[in-house]
Amino acid sequence: MTIIVVFFAVWTIICAVFELFKGVGRFIKKDPILVISGALAAVSCFIVHPDSEYIGYINFRVLAILASLMLVVAMLLRIGTFDFLTARLLKKLDSSRGISLLMTIMSFVMAMFLTNDVTLVTLVPFSIAVLKGFNDRRGLMFTLILMTVAANLGSMFTPIGNPQNLYLYTNYHMELLPFIKLMLPYTALSLILTVAAIFILIKNHKSESKHSSDAAAPGTKRLLVCIALFIICVLAVADILNWIVMFAIVAATVILIDRKAFKYVDYALLLTFVFFFVLIGNIGRIPAVYDTLSRVVDSSPTLTAVIASQVISNVPAAMLLSAFSTNGEALVIGTNLGGLGTLIASMASLITYKFYNAMPSEKQPGKTPGYLVSFTIVNVVFLGLLLVFWAVLS
Repeated sequence: MTIIVVFFAVWTIICAVFELFKGVGRFIKKDPILVISGALAAVSCFIVHPDSEYIGYINFRVLAILASLMLVVAMLLRIGTFDFLTARLLKKLDSSRGISLLMTIMSFVMAMFLTNDVTLVTLVPFSIAVLKGFNDRRGLMFTLILMTVAANLGSMFTPIGNPQNLYLYTNYHMELLPFIKLMLPYTALSLILTVAAIFILIKNHKSESKHSSDAAAPGTKRLLVCIALFIICVLAVADILNWIVMFAIVAATVILIDRKAFKYVDYALLLTFVFFFVLIGNIGRIPAVYDTLSRVVDSSPTLTAVIASQVISNVPAAMLLSAFSTNGEALVIGTNLGGLGTLIASMASLITYKFYNAMPSEKQPGKTPGYLVSFTIVNVVFLGLLLVFWAVLS
């Protein structure tokens, strides 16, 4: 009898452990970037022990703006804005390539003024809603990848297009026209490459779903509130409005009007950003890293910025390398081109990945490369071509 009890006890423990590991496996598969970033951040904490400087790692402004935009997008979604715009858009454009081209160019241009992360938070959910009607998962995947590339490259044209530009522009006391002149050749070539990639990677499909052209328009009052909140977010992005005030207004409004919108906030993405902030902050405090950078940055600040961006992303790379170089123009070029490559080269790229990864998986005939593989290949090709162009101009 005792043997039987012990056997069942051991068997129960084994089953429980097995189920635990299955649950952990599902969690890792569902959100590998969150798990990896969390693990790396934890390891870095053993190298650089937690202290009062940790709080300075976290960019609460970025987190607040992202969360606020997610709330605004959620409200727009819940009042049927995307359904209405989808129907209208498909009435004008019934080809997947045409819509992909439109969305990519919009990402490119909007990022110049709204920043790359704001642009992607705004356009990616809408693009997914529109392109789902074509039943072309591969085309949707490549459209989102090219939208991400376009947002990262379009944002390099202006000082306010992304955080590293604003930092370097201010740190090196640059002027607007010389800055634009510096980045104009790279921006123009990037647009040409992006449009060409659309025609190479996106097949021209017709919509397989019927969208009613008389889809109900969203309620005017709610829509105006959402537009007002979006403008408030943009003002915070431009540093015209304090981000704390912005977040308070958005949060209070959503609580009063549509509390369920809070369920649509991607808290895992926000936590991923926190993990990366901790990891990047700790890497910057490791003496070996600083010593290595100080030796190589003077030889080629542009290439150093590109390489550093692949590991710690372009915003912290700009902040880190500026301590070792007086060549602000080289760092501007390097950190902007360095936003291409790995998924973490530009933190904005995580936004698109999270939206895509949240979509239900679909098994389709034939083998289509996964998002991360395709994203990396496309980014490496773009990065290689732009680096060749940089070498020619240099």
